[in-house]
Amino acid sequence: MQIGLFIPQGWRQDLTGIDAADHWAVMDGLAQHADKGDVFDSVWVYDHFHTVPEPTTEATHEAWTLMAAFAASTSRVKLGQMCTCIAYRNPAYLAKVAASVDVISGGRAQMGIGAGWYEHEWRAYGYGFPRAGERLAALDEGVQIMRQMWETGSATLAGRHFQADGALCYPQPLQEGGVPLWIAGGGERKTLRIAAQHAAYTNFDGNPEAFAHKSQVLADHCRDLGRDFAEITRSANYNVVIGSTEAEVEDRFRWIHEHLSRTVPSRADDQVADLRNGPLVGTPEQIVEKLRELEGLGMTYAITYFAEAAYDRSGIELFEREVAPALR
Repeated sequence: MQIGLFIPQGWRQDLTGIDAADHWAVMDGLAQHADKGDVFDSVWVYDHFHTVPEPTTEATHEAWTLMAAFAASTSRVKLGQMCTCIAYRNPAYLAKVAASVDVISGGRAQMGIGAGWYEHEWRAYGYGFPRAGERLAALDEGVQIMRQMWETGSATLAGRHFQADGALCYPQPLQEGGVPLWIAGGGERKTLRIAAQHAAYTNFDGNPEAFAHKSQVLADHCRDLGRDFAEITRSANYNVVIGSTEAEVEDRFRWIHEHLSRTVPSRADDQVADLRNGPLVGTPEQIVEKLRELEGLGMTYAITYFAEAAYDRSGIELFEREVAPALR
């Protein structure tokens, strides 16, 4: 199983209380930790502009700026976003940005891409908020443009949502075939069909029952399109709340609740409740058992998030010592 690590960038209130002048040192320090070890295959950020679970004035660092910075500061781990919103940047321009990041990083860029969902930031930034079908149609067109840019060096498409007329992409990405596409989302009629057509990786609901169901839908689309289902790596994102004992797990939850209460006090209870319902909560033995179950369902790339990472690496280090070796 491959394992990725989300780097705190503020979106989930995970840089609260740290001076802005120190944010880069914290983020880069965690990326360096992942890069120098042998557990994490990749580091990830989210592509969002406003915090969750509600917009606040806390920092949210921009994803592709961080991609370029990590490209220069790391040397081994792959670099991804889960996931880039297709509407936030013109796809021809985005393909050019990703190609540059790929060159800077020596061929380590990944392209997580999706249709987008966070209505507040869409409207705040002037993108409107089209209905889901329109957002998915835009995703399909954008992915076509990006693939053209990376596979042929130029793109031409007269779409309803995006247009390109001989847009050039030089230098080309270093990776053969271009930057790998991670299609994120579990929409069964549209998103998973787009994934079956274009994705090297998918990313959808990581709970066992939902993962198994979405995998079957993806397999059906692959069959209909003549795509080899085995070519697609299926990934999922996981909130990890880990402790050596169940008492330590509870201590971690108490810290998370107190932390969120500083900026979003009305949402701290429901946020912690959501975390409790995730599959990767418990002792190392419990988490290993759940990941082995998920691996048996075909989930072979887990992207992990530790809410306390910017303040306390003990959870990450426990995962590295006692969980990851059991999966390798």
